[in-house]
Parts: sequence; C-alpha cells; structure tokens
Amino acid sequence: MAEPASVDPSAPHHRPPPAPGRWDRGWRGELGRLLEVVALVGLVVTQPLLDVLGRSPDFFLFHRADPAQILLLLALVTVLPTVAVALLGALSRLAGRTARALIHTGLVGLLVAALAVQVGRHVTPLRGVPLLLVAVLAGAAGAAAHRRWRAPGRVLRLAAAGPVAFVALFLLASPTSAVVLPRGDGGAAGTAQGSAVHPPVVMLILDELPLVSLLGADGKIDAGRYPHFAELAGGSTWYRNSTGVSGWTPNALPAMLTGRYPAKPVAPHYSQYPDNIFTAFGGLYDIRAEESITRLCPPSRCEQPVTPEQGLGVLVRETGKLLGRVAGPTESAVDPEDSYREQTRAEAGLDAAEPVPADPKFRWDSLDDNQPARFTSFLAGLKPSTRPTLHFLHLLMPHSPWAYLPSGARYDAPEDLPNDGAGWVDLARQRHLAQLGYTDRLIGETLRTLRANGLYDQALVVVTADHGVSFRAGAQGRGMDAIKAAAGEVAWVPTFVKEPRQQTGRVDDRNWEHVDLLPTVADEAGVRLPWRVDGRSARQAPRTDGTKHFYDRPGEPVTFPGGVPAPPPLPTPHPLVGTEVRAGPAAGSARVADLAAFTATDPDTGTLPALVWGDVPDRIPDGTLLAVAVNGRIGAVVPVVPADPGGRRFAALLADDKLFHAGTNQLDVFQVATDGTLRRLTLS
Repeated sequence: MAEPASVDPSAPHHRPPPAPGRWDRGWRGELGRLLEVVALVGLVVTQPLLDVLGRSPDFFLFHRADPAQILLLLALVTVLPTVAVALLGALSRLAGRTARALIHTGLVGLLVAALAVQVGRHVTPLRGVPLLLVAVLAGAAGAAAHRRWRAPGRVLRLAAAGPVAFVALFLLASPTSAVVLPRGDGGAAGTAQGSAVHPPVVMLILDELPLVSLLGADGKIDAGRYPHFAELAGGSTWYRNSTGVSGWTPNALPAMLTGRYPAKPVAPHYSQYPDNIFTAFGGLYDIRAEESITRLCPPSRCEQPVTPEQGLGVLVRETGKLLGRVAGPTESAVDPEDSYREQTRAEAGLDAAEPVPADPKFRWDSLDDNQPARFTSFLAGLKPSTRPTLHFLHLLMPHSPWAYLPSGARYDAPEDLPNDGAGWVDLARQRHLAQLGYTDRLIGETLRTLRANGLYDQALVVVTADHGVSFRAGAQGRGMDAIKAAAGEVAWVPTFVKEPRQQTGRVDDRNWEHVDLLPTVADEAGVRLPWRVDGRSARQAPRTDGTKHFYDRPGEPVTFPGGVPAPPPLPTPHPLVGTEVRAGPAAGSARVADLAAFTATDPDTGTLPALVWGDVPDRIPDGTLLAVAVNGRIGAVVPVVPADPGGRRFAALLADDKLFHAGTNQLDVFQVATDGTLRRLTLS
C-alpha cells in the first residue's frame, strides 16, 4: 500500500481555522456598546439641546452665526459627547474584558440616571436632591437590567438611529432650519403713494418694557423718574391703549414689521417673512438697520455693521450653559433669550458717537463707555441725507439680564439669581426699574441727537416696545400664566409716534395692536404696501371692537378686553433707606459674596458692586428685615427669604451710585429688630 503524500501544513487550504468567533465576538461587542452609547447620549444631550435650539433661531441670529458655524456646532453637539463617553469605555478594555463590561454597565447606569433627571422634571413635581435620588435609583435599575438581560441592550442599539433623526429634524423641519439653509432674498418693494413726500423715519424698538412701568399713580408718564419718556410724550402721539401681540420677540417683532398676526412658528428671518418693512421701503429708502434677535432685513437691502459677541467659541460656551439648564435637577426657564446681553460700546471698541451729556446723574465720564454698542452705531447714523433713510434699531433694553443702574453704571449679578418667589420677584422689579431708568437716558440721547443734527422736526419718530413682562408674584414672565394673571403688564406697551413737524403731544386711546405699526408708518412715509396686512393704519378710523389678540403660540390667539391698565403701586422705600447709621457692636454674622469688590472700588471703570447678596444663619427667620448700608448710609432694606438653589437668603440692589466712592467702601449689614433698632452683623 502506497504511503500518503506529504502535506504542507503552510498551504492556505490546510491552515487550521481561527478560534471560533473570538475576534468576531469582540468586534461586534464593541460595536454594540458604541451603539448603546450613541443612543443614550443622543437622548441625554443631543435631543434636548437640538430641541431647544431648533425652536430658538433667535439664539443664532443674536450671535450672528453663519450656516458653517451652526453646522460645526451641530457636529460638536452630536459627536463630541458620544466620542468622549465611548472613548472612556474603550480605554477600560486595557484592564481586561471583565473591567470593560463593568465600566460599560456603569456608563449605561449614569446615562440612564441623567435621562431620568430630565424625564422627572417633566413628569413629576420632584426637584433638587429628591429628584437626584430618584434618578440614581433609576440609573441603578437600568444598569442592573442591562447587565442581566439582553433586551435593554437590543432596544438601545435600535435607538442609536435617534441622533440621526434629531439632526434631520433640526436641519429640515425646525424653525432654525431657515437660518441654516436660508432661501430667497425678501419680497417685493413698496411703491410711492402718489406724489407723497418721504420723510426720514427713525424707529427705536425697545424690549420687555411694560407700559405700567413708566406710569405714575395718576396714569401719566412719571416725569420725575423718566423725564425723557415724558419729553417724548409731550411732542408726539401717545397710543396709550397699545398692545403687543406676543410675549416672545421672535413672534412679536415680525408681527410689528409685517403687519400680520403670528401664524406659524418660523424663524424671524427674511426667508420666512419676505414681506416686511425693510423690503417694502427698500426701493424708496436707504436702510440703516440694527437688528438684535431677528434678521428680517435681507443682505440685498442692508448689512448690520455692529454685532454682539460672536464666533464658534461663544456658541459653544452658551450652548454649554443651556445644557446645564436643560439637564439640571432644579427648575429652570429654558429660554436662550434670557442670556442675551447688549455688548457695550467699550467692549465693541467703538468711538463715541456723541459727547457725554451734561447730566449731574452721569457722574463719571467713563460711564458713557457702557452705552450699548448698537445704540452708539444707531446714533452715529442719525444725520441728514439727500435720500430718505429708514433708521431702525431694536435694542434689548430694559430687557433682562438687568445690569444697569439709572446713571448707566453697571453691576455684576449671579446668572442664576431667581426672578420669582418671596422677595426675589420684588428684587427683579427693582432691577428692571433701575435699568429702565438708564433706558430713559438713551431716549434722551436720541432726542438730543435728532435735534442737534436737524432731523427731529422733519422726521417720523417711532418709539415703542415689542412686549412687556409680568412681575406679579407667582406669574412672573411673559407666558400664558403671566397673561392670565397680569395681562396689563405683559401686553400693554408704550407707543409714541411723532409725525413730521408735530409740535405738541396728544393722547389717542384707540384700540391699537402692534400689527398696526407697519401700516401706520407706511402711510406716514408715503409708501404703499404690496401685500395685505391684518393691521390698521392710525390714519384710518379706529376699530369699533375693543378686543385684544395675543399669541403665546403662533396661530393660536387668545383674546381679552381692551382698556388702559392701571399702574401697580410703586414699591414704597423703607423709612430707613437714605438714613445714616453708625457701625455698632456686632450681634450676629452674615456671609456676603464678593466682599473684595468693596475694598477696591473704581467708579471710573463704570462698574460698581451695587448688588449685594449672601446668606445668614438659620436662626434668623424668614421675613426678618436686613438693612444694607454703604459708607454709613442705608441703601436698601430687604427681607430674609428661604434659601434659593444657590444658598442665598437675601439680595439687595443699591441703586443710588452716590453711595460709593473711589477706593475702600465700608459695607455693613444690619438686622432690623421689631422695634426698629439695628444689630450689626459681622460679614465674612
């Protein structure tokens, strides 16, 4: 019998097979874990962020983000958190397969807990530590289920398609999609009304300014507190029964500038509102527009030379803050508009448009650097020209965040300081009124510049606000709760229209709604609008129906009767405010933030430590009054309140900047006894 031929064991068809499935199992296992991380991070980070940003195109418009920056931010939001978590898990494989499995299970538990915090805020009344405890239990249960059964992992792997869907909705279906992928370049231009003369048009739109904030007890403009608003009213037509149509600027401002009620939740962008004042006036007028959180003026009509802080770094920073509010265990009004702040002239590096006015309240020349940058640019453009010009400015004043004293000095405040609740809502209103005092100064500068440049008499001047805000306890803000509780504070806004050559003021109590603004301005400017409007020009007969229309959501109006609202009573200063005190012996303690600011105060920087906040021992009961004094004079008396999430039990605004001087300032906090005596607290 012949011997078998020798076999070459190195031949390919004779190689032994690899260990069954080992590499295949490892590769597939890692891919499965990655998909689970993609799904969970998508639910915890990507979905909530893109949901808020998708409904907030004004966030990108305010920061003047271009499509490339938005797409890059989208990539960072979608990819970076997933990569970070996945990389952490992958590195754990170096410690062995068991450690890898345990680490992955732990990451799943943490992500489930983070998801439980967000879900719990929406479906339960739990907040803070109780919600965190429930979330930890949910995370532990999720980790145990993932470890024991295969079904949770399989569900998560299928859910990994979620982030792709979230991105698609953001890019193609959200209101922000128009900003990322703009279409069109505005609508048709208006035409001249016969042989009409086209006067210069000056429009200053303020933000978050209730009419009642300007009124005294007699229902008239409080000339003592707001002399320049009173001056404006004395030479224009004051439409006293004027209301905005929405509490949200992205809906309210387009209604004002298109003459149409809000119909759809779309971006305040020229591609979504092609028919607006800028396109209508563009054929007959030069346009100088300074917008803030809208972009209604198309590039073919105007460019905006002054912009707020911008760039990808700003977008990333503000998005990070937004994620903190979205994912946190405490209640938070997730509204990017809350963070919008006008850049100052000094921050923007702009030269002065006008010299500092001779006003004794304006105590330091450098305070003029605090003037908002876009306001400076607006003033610089208020000059006569051979061609009629539309000068437009939407200024986020006296809109929060509140940071100005009436003099124009600025102060710092915690970003998370509450605006509602015992004591806090009163402080919010005081800060609003202080910033309104500075806004009054800006009105004065506008009137002075118009007169100095010879424009005032011939120009059509419009000053109004897009909406108000409620400071009613339990219903603070601009939403439906505030409308139901305090419509007079949210809907009614100051509206002044000075016609060309108008010399004396008058009051018109017709039912004015802000869709009337564009048709009125167009009539006064001799421009025929090429589209139908819902509004009614003031040159027409007044409405016979007094009903007001308000849109918390576009296309869903609520109605309420008209009539000029009565002003709420002004806060009555405590009798101790303004009195001098002596620093007696200490009888307790208090913790005050940023005490160092009082040891090196420099008024010439334009910034003062005018907001004082801190904590007192638990033995001091809620409701106890504290008197806050600077350099021996009491500037505010405030109550002790339950601790807010930041641990603060009191905060006081020192609105009178004359309390301060350069150098070291002595801060004292006194406990006010029931008999009126003061007990000094040792500060730390």
